[in-house]
Amino acid sequence: MAEILKLLLPSFLLLSFISVSSTIGSPVEDGRRRGDVIEVEGEPSSVVWAVQLSDLHFSVFHPDRARDFARYVGPALSVINPSLVLITGDLTDGKSKDLLTMKQEEREWMKYENVTKEVIRRSGLPERIFFDLRGNHDSFGVPVPGSANDFYAKYSINSRLNRTGTAQSVTLQTRERKHLFVGIDTTTSGIGLKGPTNLFGHPTDQLLSNLDKSLSQFENSNSNPVTKIAFGHFPISFTAPTETGRTLKDIFLKNYLSVYLNGHLHTKFGKNLKRHHVPNSNKYFQTNIHENNNDEINETESCKNNKRREIKEFWEWEMGDWRKSRNLRILGIDSGHVSYTDIDYKYGSRDIIIHQTFPLDSRFMQRISNRYNFKCKDTLKSLETIRALVFSKHEIISVWAKVYDSKSGIFNVVLDSEMKKYKENENLKKRGNLYFVPWNFRAFIDPNPDRYWIKIEARDITGESFSTSLKPFSINGLSYKINWSWIEFIVMGFQWATMYNPILWSLFIINFALIIFPKLLLILFKYQNFRGRNCTEYLFCFFTEFPKMSALWSVMLIYLVYLLFCPWFYGYAINETDLMYMTYKGWTGTDFTGMSGFPDIMVIVLLHLFLVVLFTILVMFGFAAERRVYKVHFLSLTGKKEDDSRERKSGGERKLGRVWTGRWIRKFLILVSVIICWRHFKQCRALVKAYDMNPFIHAPIYCFMIPTLLVFCIYKTSSI
Repeated sequence: MAEILKLLLPSFLLLSFISVSSTIGSPVEDGRRRGDVIEVEGEPSSVVWAVQLSDLHFSVFHPDRARDFARYVGPALSVINPSLVLITGDLTDGKSKDLLTMKQEEREWMKYENVTKEVIRRSGLPERIFFDLRGNHDSFGVPVPGSANDFYAKYSINSRLNRTGTAQSVTLQTRERKHLFVGIDTTTSGIGLKGPTNLFGHPTDQLLSNLDKSLSQFENSNSNPVTKIAFGHFPISFTAPTETGRTLKDIFLKNYLSVYLNGHLHTKFGKNLKRHHVPNSNKYFQTNIHENNNDEINETESCKNNKRREIKEFWEWEMGDWRKSRNLRILGIDSGHVSYTDIDYKYGSRDIIIHQTFPLDSRFMQRISNRYNFKCKDTLKSLETIRALVFSKHEIISVWAKVYDSKSGIFNVVLDSEMKKYKENENLKKRGNLYFVPWNFRAFIDPNPDRYWIKIEARDITGESFSTSLKPFSINGLSYKINWSWIEFIVMGFQWATMYNPILWSLFIINFALIIFPKLLLILFKYQNFRGRNCTEYLFCFFTEFPKMSALWSVMLIYLVYLLFCPWFYGYAINETDLMYMTYKGWTGTDFTGMSGFPDIMVIVLLHLFLVVLFTILVMFGFAAERRVYKVHFLSLTGKKEDDSRERKSGGERKLGRVWTGRWIRKFLILVSVIICWRHFKQCRALVKAYDMNPFIHAPIYCFMIPTLLVFCIYKTSSI
């Protein structure tokens, strides 16, 4: 028996290790078993909180990113004491020093592993509550998950805990409710192309089915209410639909998600990278942060049965980045109310951190459900106090809540009350300090969602104090609408995967029309004499002179046809052995079936068709028209003009003559041509570095056709 035990003991130890390692965040691949549950014990029982980090971009060329992460994040987590820590992608940078070559660098991954282990040790938190997802930078040049250069599968926290699924589920459970978190990896569904054509998330139908099952795992349960949170790397604006047209948004709305947390875009695009989603919206773009909806609440119909109504809406909150901004986010859930606080560690650590859990910021709360809950008196108990979590390295001696009324245009204090520390049961351990103060919330009911503003102030025993920024709130659930900047609208408002084809074909149509339509116009009218007497003649001259240059016109037309039907260039888009080629549809090769990198290739295709091809056509039109106009002007000066050159010229014509005498328009067009060529060669250089290309062998037409056409056009139009 002893010998048998000796033989079986290693097996039991191995099975025990696997069981413990997979306790948290087990994948829900088959859809038949639930994700794991963490019982959140201790006070405060009504609130749970998690920490999100994103876009770390650990780089061998920028060691300060990892150094600051190790320096600040571990101590911060030990103070905040979250129930979960979510790292939503781009763990490493995967870029060369000049930012042009993009592939996996094992030294960066080894650094990531060492730093995360040190952070976990210094935080005092169990490793099992940490989740790290793959971002697009973490899949540069990875043909398939698990391949030799898939270092995420070797060095990530998820890999250390044997989390291998694309949908990871974990539930934080308190006495009052469940808080379901589901993480999704949308980078592994396709080939891990090198950048810059690795920009989008690509969920598969199988992944969405797993996600659907994960989010609906408590659907038939009659237990406590469930707040659902999803987290991933890519915003919905940069996530492609599946082959059957299904989207993440469809699954999120179907399962009554509250918030989708993500990263990818960084704070360089703006600080309002948030988006509110409802059903039946425009599939191409959204013009503002708060999506319009027609879901008006009818109190007599919705509340008469005293039955809680499920609302299909959710928020999308982009995180920002650690890379440059050193951002850390606290996500709080207080009686179903979801809120966040972003903390900047760019200038050092914080001694005091305050996260206000109620009232909610009226800019980023649920638009429909909050109003419904108020009208139907569904959550009146949660409205009776102002609440805030206060984290501090030292003992807190006072916390104050201040409410301001801005109706007069000046912020007047209407409530200034000291908050008390929440104590429910002295025998329970403390997870954190929740402060509260009762208030007459009915006094702050108002039709203007930005009338009342609130801030929380705290002071510790050392005399250090901190206050939150002023935030608007609306007790009756009305949203204070804010606007995107133009660049925030471009990156968050556009559904780029859906917009790619309309923009692509619009550019092709415009370019072909500019080449073909003037030729037809010239054939139909055979207009030869240009007098320069009105705008119509100048416009006609602009469009019809270039088609007369038959060689240039024909080559430009052939080039457009080439871009439509032929490979743009060849390159090593995944590794150094498999040569592939790219068209406007994506990347493919002899050893690959189908297309990869759609619509990721838009960063090359759309910019080339617009900034290079379209502008080249317009510039060549300008050169041809300028030569024609200058010829007429020159002949008029020499007395060889065919029509009446002895007519007295007006002042405007004399001024125009001075412009043509120096051919300043031609010089300006040459300058524009230089800019186009510089922009084009810069892009070609980036592609050569990114995909190990030889421009003379792998991309001769793409790289050299446009500059050749411009140089030839400049030469042909130099004489009259």
